[in-house]
Amino acid sequence: MNGVGGLLAVDLWSPHHGLSIGLVVVTAFLLGVVHGVTPDEHTWPITFSYALGSFSARKGMRAALAFSLSFTFQRALLSELAYLGLLHLAGNATWNAAIYLVVGAVMVLAAFYVLRLRCALHLHLWPPSVGGCRRPQHADTAEWAARTPTPAMAAVHGFVAGWGLGAFALIMMTVLAPAMPSAALGWVPGAAFGLGTTAVLVVVGAVIGSLIRHQRLPEQLAKRVAQEGAGWTLLFGGALFMAAGAAGLVVPSIMTAGISTGIHVHNLDRIGVGTVLVALVVVVAVVTIGRTVHRMRHLEPEAELPSAGLSSRSPPESG
Repeated sequence: MNGVGGLLAVDLWSPHHGLSIGLVVVTAFLLGVVHGVTPDEHTWPITFSYALGSFSARKGMRAALAFSLSFTFQRALLSELAYLGLLHLAGNATWNAAIYLVVGAVMVLAAFYVLRLRCALHLHLWPPSVGGCRRPQHADTAEWAARTPTPAMAAVHGFVAGWGLGAFALIMMTVLAPAMPSAALGWVPGAAFGLGTTAVLVVVGAVIGSLIRHQRLPEQLAKRVAQEGAGWTLLFGGALFMAAGAAGLVVPSIMTAGISTGIHVHNLDRIGVGTVLVALVVVVAVVTIGRTVHRMRHLEPEAELPSAGLSSRSPPESG
């Protein structure tokens, strides 16, 4: 009964100091689950973008797992640094704005890889021009459509995004990590938090990958939908993150401004810049996938012609 009573006494809104090691681990894990379920700008947009690049539940799960395990490692490191008193960035709006910029830049670079964008830097005084990006003419052909975000890219993103310090990170750094009895266990709350988030994001990744797979498109076209959806979501999402980060560096109060919702759950308690980013990236993803599926279905008869032509030109069997 004591164990059940202890679990019922877990406070996910404002955990108090002096918790036992067991309750610290449980609290951290449950906070991680809430972090994964609620619209957090450091998990949802990035997980959506990478899971869109898959066209099966298994690949979507793998992308989400790579992201979230890397995120877990980062949170364990963050927890250890907090225990040792080596990190003093709590509530630093400028720091979070800078992380937005870095996260956005990584998203844009990933988009360049997926979409095979080519950029040239030049300067023309008249008409004014400072460069531009374009896709090669053959970038829409079937053989180019297999390039999707890799698990390694998702892992890099997970580590970078983890340095964003919201309410969950602050609770872990100021209450849960210091509750550990020694430096040898300082990383445990962060790891438990990351694993709680992982449990949610892996399911999300599998669902998104499965939805792409079940668009009633041939496998080759499904891959193209996955590529287009992931690429453009990463590109526009990254641009939005970079814009928000730049604005936050100029006016740091933007990072902490928000409208209270009255909901007593972190990430749902107010509508701020993070919530807006999540909503915008999800809208970009939905619109991109919808338009791409519509276009691919109209191109489906033409897409089957090249394979038929190749078979007709294949050399006859000998003998």
